[in-house]
Amino acid sequence: MSAPLADIITRIGKTLALEERQGHRDRAVAGGVARYAGAQLAGLRGRLPTRDADDRLAHILGLLRDYGALDPPARRARLAAALEELRDLYRLVNRLGENDATARPRYIGPPNGRRERSVPERLGLAANGPGSAKSAVPAPAAKKAAPLAKRLTPADPVTALPYVGEGRERQLQQLGVRTLSDLLYLTPRRYMDYSREYPIAHALFGREGTFKGQVRSIEEKRLPGGKSLVVAEIADDTGTLAATWFSPYIMRELQPGAWVALSGTIEQRRGRLALDNPTWEVLDEEMLNTGRIVPIYPLTKGLYQKPLRRIVRNALDACADRLPEFVPDATRRRHALPDLPRALWGLHFPDDEPHLQAARHRLAFDEFFLIQLGMQRRKRQWQQGAPGHAFAVDEAAVGRFLAALPFALTGAQRRVLAEIIADMRQPRAMSRLVQGDVGSGKTVVAAAAMLAAVAEGFQSAIMAPTAILAEQHWRTLERLYAALPEGERPAVRLLLGSTPAKERRAIAAGLADGSIDILVGTQAIIQGGVEFARLGFATVDEQHRFGVVQRAALRGKGFNPDLLVMTATPIPRSLALTLHGDLDVSVIDELPPGRQAIVTRAATPEERPREYAFIREEVRAGRQAFIICPLVEESEAIEAKAATAEYERLRGEVFPDLRLGLLHGRLRPAEKDRVMAAFRDRELDVLVSTAVIEVGIDIPNATVMLIEGANRFGLAQLHQFRGRVGRGAAQSYCILVADTPGADAQERLGAMVETQDGFLLAQKDLEMRGPGEFFGTRQSGLPELRVAELADTRLLDLARREAEQVLDADPDLGGPDHAALRARLTGFWQHGAGDVS
Repeated sequence: MSAPLADIITRIGKTLALEERQGHRDRAVAGGVARYAGAQLAGLRGRLPTRDADDRLAHILGLLRDYGALDPPARRARLAAALEELRDLYRLVNRLGENDATARPRYIGPPNGRRERSVPERLGLAANGPGSAKSAVPAPAAKKAAPLAKRLTPADPVTALPYVGEGRERQLQQLGVRTLSDLLYLTPRRYMDYSREYPIAHALFGREGTFKGQVRSIEEKRLPGGKSLVVAEIADDTGTLAATWFSPYIMRELQPGAWVALSGTIEQRRGRLALDNPTWEVLDEEMLNTGRIVPIYPLTKGLYQKPLRRIVRNALDACADRLPEFVPDATRRRHALPDLPRALWGLHFPDDEPHLQAARHRLAFDEFFLIQLGMQRRKRQWQQGAPGHAFAVDEAAVGRFLAALPFALTGAQRRVLAEIIADMRQPRAMSRLVQGDVGSGKTVVAAAAMLAAVAEGFQSAIMAPTAILAEQHWRTLERLYAALPEGERPAVRLLLGSTPAKERRAIAAGLADGSIDILVGTQAIIQGGVEFARLGFATVDEQHRFGVVQRAALRGKGFNPDLLVMTATPIPRSLALTLHGDLDVSVIDELPPGRQAIVTRAATPEERPREYAFIREEVRAGRQAFIICPLVEESEAIEAKAATAEYERLRGEVFPDLRLGLLHGRLRPAEKDRVMAAFRDRELDVLVSTAVIEVGIDIPNATVMLIEGANRFGLAQLHQFRGRVGRGAAQSYCILVADTPGADAQERLGAMVETQDGFLLAQKDLEMRGPGEFFGTRQSGLPELRVAELADTRLLDLARREAEQVLDADPDLGGPDHAALRARLTGFWQHGAGDVS
């Protein structure tokens, strides 16, 4: 069965009118206007009532044949002429009909009984009535009305769009969308490719695509249990196809006789092929949900894909062309990047797969480019804002310190120390990150560098995130420096928030007169009243726990001192380049010889009694154990409550004769320190904890780490937990208890059992879970990456090189060519993140 001629012409006219409203960009329909018009108009051949109608058809085809290759003024002229010819063709067909049927405008009354204008009338195609000699013309309001794109800006609220009221606004806010710009950057989670169109006769089981036809019948069937099944029969010239939905609302929206496009996968239902719950839309409408690559967006309660696609499409029409292009023209030409409007159209409603890939490539580049610009500017500002001190570095003094150690540095430690010393000899201030796996020996490298600064009359400082970790560093430095001669041994003091006022005053005096060489502490170091006589070297440990504000405050305590930041969280190279683009990166990728591997094994919940018995054996042998409670993502309060309940269960039912402690995120810092100190001092046998166990805490006597709900944690976090044991001479164990592991979780746990290489596990974790979950929610301090993939090291390197090239030419981005870039960069960081670690 063929669609009436008038309906086909109406459909084509609406598409061409949409192209006109969109500014002749050749984006009104997938594949372009020329391809669409050629395919649609070709179906009219042999059906038109007169030779004059055939001539008009040929003329329209000729006008649109090379539409995509024309410049905008030529497109405008051709499209206007084609629309005029199409109107004339419509009037002719409407007056004379066709050989097999007369096609008249179809009026479908709305539920309230009011007559709505048909699509041909709204387009100015419909005649005034059967037999009328008066020609219809486009409605004046439709011609004079300003396009939406001329009235809205990207900064306008979403309520400026049609059909977005207060309720819809609240739903969009749940997705982080408040402005039209937010809508333009609302990235689809995935896509469905419905661009392949098939006649119904080609409906094969498992085939995914789009099928077009007329609704022959539609009925609602009641199923057991009170549910409804809506079944429609769709027909085209080649056959019929069933479509089914478990939604009674379809009956209100889909009527017999309607021409529709349906997209989905052909399934088997009751012995015949059918489309099960397909996406659909009436062919009179612009196709956003079928017949193309369709975006699948994140949703919230009450918000569905169809209306959201329409809202996004309206936003693109309204202001995509008004977003300023901020990537320099030279950069875009060098790497063949599409302009920003085309990229955003391609992100949401791509013409085809190459358009989608080019769009995502451009937008991923944008994210990396803006991150690298922000990082590189910060690094240059630190290095150029004030000159640092070029240390001579007394290698003999450093050599005597290393020779006095009871162990030899590994090759990786010596390499990283050489990189630090080379930086210290430069007149610019050092900004270097040292990352190394648990137990790789970062602290001794920092101790050697701080000693080099002290040897030239400068002071050093090391800041840790918690009191227990700061105290551990203080004890370690005292032990490392103990073998030095009296005159070369630096004076090291500890400053905490709990330090008594009298001792605090003595420390302040020692810092001011230079008698204290190295100060170890928490954020108490950067508070008022702490002033150094000559701070030349600052170290920040577990740097991801501090933001740029704290780092800058520490740096501000001296005359632009060299800055060394350390982390025990292994970070893949691609992530390190992104997170720490403002720092030079050193890696200690070698563990000291003789370090025992931690025996790691997976266990089921049914095997808990066996593992509890094993913990009891270790405690009986004088050892200690950690038990980590499952991760609860809903809130810290719920997690703390669950940990408290587990602690009470273990203390009352499993280990009533052992000494247990509890640690969770709702405890005050002083209470956390008290519990950890009691565990360190062997006053507790078993420590029950949530994931707040501090990185770097050294409990040499702890030999068992039992992790409940291990499937809920990422590899990087599991590896950090494992690193809390294995720090003494005794054999240590890590036990992974998984409750309901899926395939991904089993793969993670298998990797933990197979390897203890933190960098290998970190790379795997990044690949499996992505950067957002790698550090936990927003813990990295980065603006959110919506399109870019951190595994794409080639694009990341390209963005870094381009950022360096731009800043070499215009360090402040003050040139007129970079005004848009400067504004976008500021907005990107303000909107996306606060601190950058």
